Amino acid sequence: MKGIREEIERVLIAPQEIAERVRLLGAEIARDYRSGAAKDPYGRPLLVVGILKGAIPFLADLIRAIDLPLEYDFMSVSSYRNGTSPGEVRILKDLDRSIAKRDVLIVEDIVDTGNTLDHILRLFRARSPASLRVCTLIDKPVRREVDVEVHYVGFTIPEDVFVVGYGLDYAELYRNLPFIGVLRREIYEEARVEDR
Repeated sequence: MKGIREEIERVLIAPQEIAERVRLLGAEIARDYRSGAAKDPYGRPLLVVGILKGAIPFLADLIRAIDLPLEYDFMSVSSYRNGTSPGEVRILKDLDRSIAKRDVLIVEDIVDTGNTLDHILRLFRARSPASLRVCTLIDKPVRREVDVEVHYVGFTIPEDVFVVGYGLDYAELYRNLPFIGVLRREIYEEARVEDR
């Protein structure tokens, strides 16, 4: 069995760059919430919501870099492009607690088309949080279909490449890579041909 690193065309963001950017994001988030972003009328800790599965490595590192009292929860969503209807977003696992009157920070691995995030934001707004912000590791505006506001961005990728690693996957693989890399085109092109 060959190693998954052989299927990476190039490393886009090295582990050291990720670690430093996560540290800076954590400091920025802590500073913002200390200086007035928090509106929770009961003074409860910030609630950080990780979107499964891709956000797990990022969330784990990010919450340790946020010097604030906080709680975290998870939501799992699935977006069907070739399924029942294009762009349908389905909740696979909902939150374990109410977000009403809570300061909520959504943590995503990547925002590309914006469709899934838009669905999550509309759902969360209907639940009446005190405040709602978004943090993403990767922003890929070149693929944006829906205009969504992202408050904290780790890295912006201006090119339309397929990125994997540090939680980002292709067919559930590559999430365990310590860097963000560009997947070789032939890997996902072969799968497209086989699916036909």
